[in-house]
Amino acid sequence: MDRPLLNRRLAEFGTTIFAEMSALAVRTGSLNLGQGFPDADGPEEVREAAVRALRDGRGNQYPPGPGIPELRAAVAAHQERFYGHLGLSYDPDTEVLVTAGATEAIAASLLALLEPGDEVIALEPYYDSYAACIAMAGGRRVPVTLRPHPESGSYRLDLDELRDAITDKTRLILLNTPHNPTGTVLTHEELSAVARLAVERDLLVVTDEVYEHLVFEGEHLPLASFPGMRERTVTISSAGKTFSFTGWKVGWITAPAELVAAVRSAKQFLTYVSAGPFQYAVAEALALPDSYFTGLRDGLRTKRDVLAAGLTDAGFQVFRPTGTYFITTDIRPLGETDGFAFCRALPERAGVVAIPNAVFYDHKDEGAPFVRFAFCKSIEVLQEAAGRLKALASG
Repeated sequence: MDRPLLNRRLAEFGTTIFAEMSALAVRTGSLNLGQGFPDADGPEEVREAAVRALRDGRGNQYPPGPGIPELRAAVAAHQERFYGHLGLSYDPDTEVLVTAGATEAIAASLLALLEPGDEVIALEPYYDSYAACIAMAGGRRVPVTLRPHPESGSYRLDLDELRDAITDKTRLILLNTPHNPTGTVLTHEELSAVARLAVERDLLVVTDEVYEHLVFEGEHLPLASFPGMRERTVTISSAGKTFSFTGWKVGWITAPAELVAAVRSAKQFLTYVSAGPFQYAVAEALALPDSYFTGLRDGLRTKRDVLAAGLTDAGFQVFRPTGTYFITTDIRPLGETDGFAFCRALPERAGVVAIPNAVFYDHKDEGAPFVRFAFCKSIEVLQEAAGRLKALASG
């Protein structure tokens, strides 16, 4: 057969670096701080809720296309509980849609809202599925680069660069805050500027907020709560990161009814429905007391500090995250400049796996010296990793 077997828009992405590095972790017996999944399951009462649903026959057949009513009601109540003071509320019947995780929510939103040739602004570095989903929708991604500021120890958005990136072909801004991989939480000033631009240029915004409860300093502010944004914003979240059930793949969008209807039209041709019994369990999880959410945040903050200290001792420059469960580091103080080569050699050198940030960039040179580590692991694993990485400082 002469024609390639993979669509040319997807061929550029190839096998993901996550699969490669996870396989390398298994082959070398290394500690996997690359892929962002916790090494312990979430609350037992939520697991028991899933078992009850299975035994009771709830969700074992096709659940309703928009998601079970109990979960849609729980999502709406969750929004009211945490963001009602910002003026956010959603109708569970028309303004909530359950998806197969946040990844499907992103794909369905972009497939629904883009026409071929539309431009999409995406903050770079970006989660790799963003680029693939924009390509599948026929859009053109326009990266706006977040850059590290060593003085503040964080990444910042250049608002002038964002403004200049918008053209007459721009249809949508794809936003992620708290931000993977940098751990940045966009400030009120930054979000206000994004909102003003979206209103001024009549743009839609798809905002990935799956780390909404993993903010260690400051607070998470949903973009939809800013003036003029509710009617033009599709907000995405999921159970995976908040409840440590990344394998369940239960996500959702909240948006005005007309946007939900559009996304649902695309979503029904992707998975159609998914995770029936788990939807009942996630509905119960969203009603957990405030102590659960604060405990999750505080525990991850402690883990962040353990790994950040270990990475600093090993000679990395550490950009301390204010959200998510990832730490970005600069490897140049170790005499290294190529993140791909560094990460591929790290398992043999230190028995630890990490991810090169360049995979999240269009401008590969911008991300070349940066490497991401995940700290959603046990304290013991993080301490062991820190001990192993100290060999780099002396080597």
